[in-house]
Amino acid sequence: MPLSTSNFKRRLRLPRLFFRKPSQLERVHGGPPLEYERPIPEVPWRGITVVVVLIVIAATCAWEVYCRSIGYGPTLNDNEDLWTMARRRVKPESVVIIGDSRAWYDLDLDELEKGLGKRPVQLAMGGSCAYPVLAELANDEDFHGTIICGIVPRLFVAPPGTPPMQNAEKAVRRCHMQTPAQRASQFLAMPLEEHVAFLKQQELNLEELLKRLPIPNRPYAQVPPRLPPYFRTLDRERRARMIEECARPGKLQSTVQQIWLTLFTPPPPPTYIPREEFVKKIGQAIEQRFHDVAAAVQKLRARGGKVVFVRFPHSGELKKLEDRETPRAGIWDRVIKDTGAPGIYYEDYPELSGFNCPEWSHLSAGDSVEFSKRLVPHLRKALQM
Repeated sequence: MPLSTSNFKRRLRLPRLFFRKPSQLERVHGGPPLEYERPIPEVPWRGITVVVVLIVIAATCAWEVYCRSIGYGPTLNDNEDLWTMARRRVKPESVVIIGDSRAWYDLDLDELEKGLGKRPVQLAMGGSCAYPVLAELANDEDFHGTIICGIVPRLFVAPPGTPPMQNAEKAVRRCHMQTPAQRASQFLAMPLEEHVAFLKQQELNLEELLKRLPIPNRPYAQVPPRLPPYFRTLDRERRARMIEECARPGKLQSTVQQIWLTLFTPPPPPTYIPREEFVKKIGQAIEQRFHDVAAAVQKLRARGGKVVFVRFPHSGELKKLEDRETPRAGIWDRVIKDTGAPGIYYEDYPELSGFNCPEWSHLSAGDSVEFSKRLVPHLRKALQM
């Protein structure tokens, strides 16, 4: 029997047939059992490999052609890692854009750089509340720059736990907790995303494609509203541009318009809580948001920072809906009053109010440049530059 201190080593291999134990006849002169190895079939592995590679290439090319045929194009995905890259470019005296997708689409970095003397950092996000990013910048003791904050009232006062808040909170969290693997993955992914159309992780994955199935609402199982399909491009500075197909009348434009109406229509209050109590809780959450925003602005001002709020253009039926549900005299006026910060409401200025949003919520690529050019003098005045 081998000692525990010896170099005895016994390799265990799988027997050939169903893990049966070797018989006595398979022992050699009473010695240890023979070692069995699983046989490798004699097949043309090289040819199989070539066939599999060709099938994968053909399937990939076919999927790419199909995605381009339905309107998709190569562009970067807007995810937490790309936002983190932009956040790391913020310097103590930077000009930073925060807010929702209107501040994301409607501001041209080149025109703002010409007019303000500094190239802004784009931190606005689609379908997001500006407050988490505003609070994060206010808590950054090194930052004492300028913030251009876009306001869509319903998104700006979104309560905790809702998608607008979660979108912004995830980005802020990633900024502080990004791993080296996530950072490297983003750098490796960008060259591919800039040349391959089907790499749309927020739309062309299996989970999102299954959500497009026409499932009707059922008792206790309501289908959530669909998010808008792809209608913009994005570069490494996170500059969003509306694609030409959406800027002109057509199926894509009308589809996005109807989706906005669904998303901006307030849902009915939940049935598991009395309506009066629900309204009271929402009112308390909104009041808390006003208090938190005012505190964040005051904290920035205390160390020399500046904040200006901007209401960007909206059009058509969506404008009617927003003006009815969230009138200017409500959230906008309250934010300006509580913070004491300057505000630019586009309807107050003829040179800013003449723009039409093709899909009712954002400016086209060309109009975003002209709007930014006209907005610069108002920004300079508001910021006392």
